[in-house]
Amino acid sequence: MTLLALALVLTAAVLHAIWNLSAKRAGSGLPFVFAVGVVMTLIYTPIILTMLLWPGGPRLDGTALGVIAVSTVLKTGYALYLQRAYRSGDFSFVYPLVRGSAPLLATIGAVLFLGERPTALGLAGGITIVVSIFFLSNGERLWQRQSTPDAPPRLRALGNALITGSFIASYTVWDRNAVGIHQVNPVLFDGLTNVGLTLLVAPFAWGRRKAVQKIWRVHRREVLIMATLSPFAYVLVLFALSFTPVSYVAPAREFSILIGAYLGARVFGEKDNPRRLTCAATMVLGLIALALA
Repeated sequence: MTLLALALVLTAAVLHAIWNLSAKRAGSGLPFVFAVGVVMTLIYTPIILTMLLWPGGPRLDGTALGVIAVSTVLKTGYALYLQRAYRSGDFSFVYPLVRGSAPLLATIGAVLFLGERPTALGLAGGITIVVSIFFLSNGERLWQRQSTPDAPPRLRALGNALITGSFIASYTVWDRNAVGIHQVNPVLFDGLTNVGLTLLVAPFAWGRRKAVQKIWRVHRREVLIMATLSPFAYVLVLFALSFTPVSYVAPAREFSILIGAYLGARVFGEKDNPRRLTCAATMVLGLIALALA
């Protein structure tokens, strides 16, 4: 993994953790997703039109439109389930599970469907990051017998987080195919998928338009933060994917879990402890392994 790719992915990780805090604060499901999508569409529309109308700019054929359509569906599922996951569990529990399961699934998908063969050092770095995230989130508790009243909510949060992680893994592998093999422009690709997402949820949002209006009144700040930081962060990831294997990019993105753990402790008052510091140090070793691979 080159230093440029690592810099792009780590910058995206910081932005990712910040906008996820905003998503957690709002935590209102489809109305929030639609409000964010509308703002993203307003931002992206002039950019898309300029790129398509500019002489010598990128062009879209049937294959490009097809991969954009599939990515749109996957990201719509991700956006909706992310909100569901945040409504069903604590940020410090859900976020590590979502981010921790995604790279493992994405790496498996890249090996099975894209024919990628990570080096031993790169694979060891990715596994180190995933294992660190597992212990950072106290994942071993999932195998303990649950006798407390909060067991069902925790299991729902676990299920929603893993489904969200599956969507992340799916669109990460698919998007690598789009920008790496089919060479769709990353900015145009992300812009069109976000516009498509907004159009997909629009009919359902219309029936809940009062909830959408309330989201805009109460959580306007969170909407604007996510609508600006989310696409910017993912475009950086797409550029990295255009010349870097998924099996390296996907685990490196999980540096965001460190930022999220810190912000969660500061913003939501969640307890921090030496265990997290140990996991953080181990995760850094994994990132170094990825950088040297």
